[in-house]
Parts: sequence; structure tokens; C-alpha cells
Amino acid sequence: MPTLFRFFLVVAVLAGLGFAAMFALATFVKPDPREINAPVQINRTPSS
Repeated sequence: MPTLFRFFLVVAVLAGLGFAAMFALATFVKPDPREINAPVQINRTPSS
């Protein structure tokens, strides 16, 4: 049973590190807002 407990402990620590990294990225990294222009193709064929 100690091996199973150690496995769960390692998984919990890795999950905690992952959540901490996501929280740090969401908190400290601010995206650069910019305008995006994309051409839109118009389909000229009749719909009937």
C-alpha cells in the first residue's frame, strides 16, 4: 500500500504544479490586444 500512496502523492504534486503554472500564466501574462483584418469570401452562386 505505500507504493500506491506514493504514486498518488506524486500525481497530486504534479497536478498542483500544473495548476500553479496555469494560474501564474493567467495572472501575470497580459495579451497584446490588436486588430485583426481577414478577407471574407462571398459565395455568388444562387442558393436555390
